[in-house]
Amino acid sequence: MEAVASILMLAGGLLALIAALGLQRFRDVFARMHAATKPATMGLALILIGAALVMPGPGPVAKVLLVFILQFITAPVGAHLIGRATFRAGTDLDPATRFDELSSRIEPGPTD
Repeated sequence: MEAVASILMLAGGLLALIAALGLQRFRDVFARMHAATKPATMGLALILIGAALVMPGPGPVAKVLLVFILQFITAPVGAHLIGRATFRAGTDLDPATRFDELSSRIEPGPTD
């Protein structure tokens, strides 16, 4: 069981490292927001699952489960609020990702 827990923790650490590299490499705040939430949350989940496998008794496992649930609730909400504030502030986007689906300009469609 300890070997499985070690593999899960190592995989979680690698996902957290990938998230950190994404935060450093991406140029756009929206891409960085994605890198901060997706792999980091999954990395933490793998680390917590690995820790729960080697913990004795239900008490510590319940605490780990609570951390797991709170992380999965707060990370997407925080990323959404950061993205919303960034969009409303009019932050310039990376030219490669400059596509605005929330634009207030509506193109006129064909008339029937």
